[in-house]
Amino acid sequence: MPITFHTADIKLPPMQKAALKKFISAQALKEVKKKLHITYVFCSDDYLLNMNKQFLEHNYYTDIITFPLSETEKEIEAEIYISIDRVKDNAAKFKTDFLEEFHRVIFHGVLHLMGYKDKSKPDKETMRKKENEWLRKFKTALKAH
Repeated sequence: MPITFHTADIKLPPMQKAALKKFISAQALKEVKKKLHITYVFCSDDYLLNMNKQFLEHNYYTDIITFPLSETEKEIEAEIYISIDRVKDNAAKFKTDFLEEFHRVIFHGVLHLMGYKDKSKPDKETMRKKENEWLRKFKTALKAH
């Protein structure tokens, strides 16, 4: 399967794996006409902090690190690491449901790989709109099944 889910040092949270894989693959194919080969790795804050220090020379917690690995323009290949601790904290901080924040971060990584940025204010707004669109579409797809 082009999209896989793994864990590093935590238990995988309950998730609709098949539905997520199908939805993300379909969205990428529709929007950028590319197939995906993405490995998601769910981990703790400490695990991701160590990666952030080792590979990016950043000494702070983050919810996601995306490593693009594509060697051709025909597909998107990457590893995406997500801290479940950060997702839980952010869900509480933003007063949202854990599962919604979890899906948002999963989609966020793919959107970066598709060319969306979030460094400037206008880019952040565009990214947030796209995340919200995907969240709505995913909820609709789940209800349809």
